[in-house]
Amino acid sequence: MPADIGLGARTRRSVIGMALGIAGAVALAALPVFTPPAAAQATATAQKIADHFASIRSMTGEFVQFDARGRQTGGKFYIQRPGKVRFNYDGNAGFRVISDGDSVVLENPRMKTMDLYPLSKTPLKLLLNDRIDLSGNKVRSVKEEPDQTVIQLVDKSSFGNSRITMKFDPSNYELKEWTITDAQGKDTTVMIFNVRQDVKIDQSLFTIDYKKNIEINRKKSNR
Repeated sequence: MPADIGLGARTRRSVIGMALGIAGAVALAALPVFTPPAAAQATATAQKIADHFASIRSMTGEFVQFDARGRQTGGKFYIQRPGKVRFNYDGNAGFRVISDGDSVVLENPRMKTMDLYPLSKTPLKLLLNDRIDLSGNKVRSVKEEPDQTVIQLVDKSSFGNSRITMKFDPSNYELKEWTITDAQGKDTTVMIFNVRQDVKIDQSLFTIDYKKNIEINRKKSNR
């Protein structure tokens, strides 16, 4: 398998932002810090929801993404645990993001670009694992409201200096939306709908054309 070509660690960490409409955090010191036993209770609540989310082996649906400037894009997504995901963005560019369980590729056919990243170096690995482990102070805050439960996660190894805020339906623990706040304090939010769970997905959707990736990037380096 080819390694990613000329991509720094910071770029790798921000792949989740490019893929899911989420990217790399305002100063963490400004966030509330739990003290025991509140911290343990918050982590337990978050882990319970994460365990439910991880128990869903496959998922398909549609998404709408809003960037920091309010620009809107959308498309369809496919998730298969462990490690596989595909986002097909609407529009003429045909932009898509694919993870095959080992690597993540961001492909723009119109621009003839393919950027390849190790899955292990992106936050997608945490979110697509068989089990989402929220130990080790990953849970920054949990807010339980009548209509939603809001969980904020921080993990330098997965998100870099970013933070991810996930909103779940408290009645069934279903994920409704998520937001990533980058180092400049800019938010990108993704909302999902028409979700189908534990469905059979064509595994060819998660195929990455590594040969094509090598050819495209070789041409770029020769310009």
